Amino acid sequence: MKAKIKFTNKDKTQFYNVLKQRVDNYFVENNISQHANANMVVKTFVMLSLYFVPLAIIYTQSTGYLGMWLCSAVMGLGLAGIGMSVMHDANHDAYSANPTINKIIAFSLTIVGGDNRNWKTQHNVLHHTYTNIHHHDRDIDDKVIMRFSPDGKYKSIQKFQVFYVFFFYAIMSLYWTTAKDIVQFFEFNKGGQHRDSNSQKAISLLKILFWKAVYFTYMLVLPVVYLNIPVGYVALGFLTLHVIAGLILSIVFQLAHVVEETIFPKPDEKGNIETEWAIHQLQTTADFSRNNWLITYYVGGLNYQAIHHLFPRICHVHYPKIAPIVAETAKEFGVPYIYNGSFGASFMSHMRLINQLGRDELKPSVILNSMG
Repeated sequence: MKAKIKFTNKDKTQFYNVLKQRVDNYFVENNISQHANANMVVKTFVMLSLYFVPLAIIYTQSTGYLGMWLCSAVMGLGLAGIGMSVMHDANHDAYSANPTINKIIAFSLTIVGGDNRNWKTQHNVLHHTYTNIHHHDRDIDDKVIMRFSPDGKYKSIQKFQVFYVFFFYAIMSLYWTTAKDIVQFFEFNKGGQHRDSNSQKAISLLKILFWKAVYFTYMLVLPVVYLNIPVGYVALGFLTLHVIAGLILSIVFQLAHVVEETIFPKPDEKGNIETEWAIHQLQTTADFSRNNWLITYYVGGLNYQAIHHLFPRICHVHYPKIAPIVAETAKEFGVPYIYNGSFGASFMSHMRLINQLGRDELKPSVILNSMG
């Protein structure tokens, strides 16, 4: 049985208290809400349009098969955009102070093939609380023949993972849509993350299956049965969509946590992590490309991932203004704030770490020593 993780703050640092007060003051002094603004509402329509407008064009059959395929590719961009820039904020209750609005916006995940409850359990609870802690943060768990943590089980084939990693990134969205939610339904019930009665379990499973059926009906069944589009073209478009979305989503999230500068803390036998939770977040999370407006816009501020982990209930449109406050406060308290200046630098750092993990060159003891 895994020990319950506890962040002990043995140094009694006031880092997070001071930082939170300064960030709160920013919103008070500027008389602005921490939630979505007009720009965020416009972005929501943009990202949803990237997915549903090409879908509508496909349904008109006005572009020919090549045009349909290109529409599917654009839908992949839209799917990733919805995941990063729309439903992500809503599922963190960051989109609005109104829970109903958050639920409505979060429903965008449901209609593009996902399940909000499973996502919130894996992401909000496990990933955000236990970032980069092996066996607790599902995002860095061993996956088939992939190793994302020095505490993961080593296999000799992983010396090649720097080459085949993109195959697994490419199928991430496809796996999520087809099987992951079903697998997680049983895992989270068995692991105690979801404590439902038998009737509640049955209802939850039926909801997942129902919305999956709706998704596959409008994505696969209707184009073949009612539009008479050949199965091969529909399947090609569907795979293209998910390969593009999977690559984008996987790479963006990996650049935040699985890069050379971040650490993978290992708790003691009692589950203790001897640092404040907020400092742990900065030790395990990296920002990148803050000055690239296009990346910042498209990835929903996930290039400000450290800011997001510290303040997940603040809408991402505010991150660029909050980042200097975090950086200055971190410097004042001697806390690391990891930043890669460009997407390319962050990507290469990720690939070097993937290579080191695949060659078993990075030992847990080295990671622990880097904690100071």
